[in-house]
Amino acid sequence: GADAVIQFITGYLLEWSLSVDNIFVIALIFAYLRIPTLYQYRVLFWGIVGAIVLRGLMIAAGTTLLAHFDWMFYVFGAILLVSALRMLRDDDATPDFGASLPARLVRRFVPVTDDLERARFFVRREGRLYATPLFVALVMVELTDVVFAVDSIPAILAVTRDPFLVFTSNAFAILGLRSLYFAVAGMMAMFRYLKYSLVLILAFVGVKMLLVGHFHVPNLVSLGIIVGTLAGGVIASLWATRREERAAGD
Repeated sequence: GADAVIQFITGYLLEWSLSVDNIFVIALIFAYLRIPTLYQYRVLFWGIVGAIVLRGLMIAAGTTLLAHFDWMFYVFGAILLVSALRMLRDDDATPDFGASLPARLVRRFVPVTDDLERARFFVRREGRLYATPLFVALVMVELTDVVFAVDSIPAILAVTRDPFLVFTSNAFAILGLRSLYFAVAGMMAMFRYLKYSLVLILAFVGVKMLLVGHFHVPNLVSLGIIVGTLAGGVIASLWATRREERAAGD
């Protein structure tokens, strides 16, 4: 029982920490599409519902692969290391969401209105069905979560292969994503070094998976490393922000 609790908490914190990077992308999507805060709740609610379903399917596939093919640990470990390097090398340029794949997919199957229609995803005009920018935002949030799941699901499978623990820790972390978004989105500039904490966490878990056949890292040690790395990123970010405020006040 105690080991399962540690695995759940480790998986939850791992998913929660990786969701922070997802929050930044969601904030950019809402800003680009000019989605008012009043309607962002609706997009996040249905986005979370869809994310839980998609994560369940991906977790089932991942646990099945690991149960039948042990070498998949090395594949997942390599994915995490590549993800860490990619996150480290990403520049700060704002992506063009209007030309993104989700936006093009929506426009290919259904026309999109230029303006919002309150909190509606679809409207009918002159007998023809139109999607609103709110639906485009929902599709982009869902596909963004799938991309991030490629990183987070292999990471949590390095902690435990129990499908119940993997899914529940993921589900509870995602359920808190909406509240976390509104708590963090307005303070993104304060946590500038959190990105490097996430890079270190992904790299640590990737190395852990690559060494699974040679060396086992205890779950309690993994939990301590994840918590310590997150705390270090937050403290460093807050310290840098306060130092800049003091320098500006002098």
